[in-house]
Amino acid sequence: MGNLYDVVRVLHFISFAFMTIPLFNLIVVNERVAMGTSFNYHADRYMENILAHGALRCFMFQATVLVTGLLLLVLGDLGIAALWTNWIVLTKTILLFVLAGSLSFVHFKLQPKIESMLAGLGPESAIPDSLASDLKPYRVRRKRMATFCLFLVVTIIILGPQIYDSFNPIITVVLIVLAGLFALRVNRALIRFGWV
Repeated sequence: MGNLYDVVRVLHFISFAFMTIPLFNLIVVNERVAMGTSFNYHADRYMENILAHGALRCFMFQATVLVTGLLLLVLGDLGIAALWTNWIVLTKTILLFVLAGSLSFVHFKLQPKIESMLAGLGPESAIPDSLASDLKPYRVRRKRMATFCLFLVVTIIILGPQIYDSFNPIITVVLIVLAGLFALRVNRALIRFGWV
């Protein structure tokens, strides 16, 4: 049983690492902004393809995190009751569902509106003058949602090691505040050197 638990734990951790898709989506968006604000078919279509297809990947990683998390509870010392008796497990689970809900909103509401505006456009199409301004509110909202999702992912990761041994509450709060500041920084600037 110990070997299975170890394999499930590694799969759980790897899936969380892969859920950093919002970080890389924000980097892609900020790289696109660095090219200018006018609509560029090739750059914009490429960016939209990356963002749209990333959601499906993230859904799979979220599902894997949920399943492996439940398996870790069942196979480990805490038991399934930790879902409602351990505040960190409960918080992480709730945040995972908020994350999935946020991603669903972007994927099923915002992205289809963006795609409908781009439908019918090709490399040789005449680009309507209003297209960039029409896209902007949806892209801004999607970017804010990605920032929120990045904050949630980092917060869940901060809580992860605390399941068995909690940090000092002040340290936890400081780390979560730093996660929020990092998410805002990534939203506003192209981080060329990792943290900065």
